[in-house]
Amino acid sequence: MAGHSRWAQIKRTKAVVDAKRGAVFTRLGREIMVAARAGADPAGNFQLRTAIEKAKAARVPNSNIERAIAKGSGQGGGDGAQFEEVRYEGYGPGGVAVLIEALTDNRNRTAAELRLAFSKHGGNLGETGCVGYLFDHRSVVRLEGSGLQEDSLLEQLVALEEAGGPAALGYELDPEGAEVIGPFAQLEALQDQLRRRGLPVATWEHRWIAHTPCRLEDGATLTQCLKLLDALEELDDVRSVTANLEADDALMEAIG
Repeated sequence: MAGHSRWAQIKRTKAVVDAKRGAVFTRLGREIMVAARAGADPAGNFQLRTAIEKAKAARVPNSNIERAIAKGSGQGGGDGAQFEEVRYEGYGPGGVAVLIEALTDNRNRTAAELRLAFSKHGGNLGETGCVGYLFDHRSVVRLEGSGLQEDSLLEQLVALEEAGGPAALGYELDPEGAEVIGPFAQLEALQDQLRRRGLPVATWEHRWIAHTPCRLEDGATLTQCLKLLDALEELDDVRSVTANLEADDALMEAIG
């Protein structure tokens, strides 16, 4: 919607990037370890290939990546077997729905840290399923290039579907490129086919996308909510944070 910022855009605007935090290498290393359980060869393990590309984008050293693959595949102590993927859900200030994905070796510790973060910033950690119905799990392929044109991109997506390729469910352009959204199960095929068509594929991931946004119009509430989301993202066990937050661009600029 013109003039409005959704959570994915807000994260980019605020420059909430993993590279600003020392925990990024640990977090991405865990993702690689978990993915490597299915095999240490990225060529035959798409989940591992995705985790490696994500780590490289964050400038994780190759030595760290290789060590994480070895651990996850059982060649370096098997630490990856300790971690499990867990989803948590809750509410932030103003009724914003928050969905958290974590990689943890201790559910009690992770839940306690999340509950503390929510309570300190005016939110509440809820039961599983309390907000999950407000989100869809999708494939998202990031294209980077300021020269991307909407008409050209749309033509490519239509041609891809007509040729029997994966159907895009939508797309969103921004000044730096675009994001193409597809069905959850078609991430590998979508990023591969877009690349084959010469589009500038930069990254790809599975992402929760809110289909029912919660718009905040009060600056104080928005500020408190953003502090909560930042606090959640800073926790070592947290893999991703998604919210159905929406706010006016002008309000975002006003709170800095």
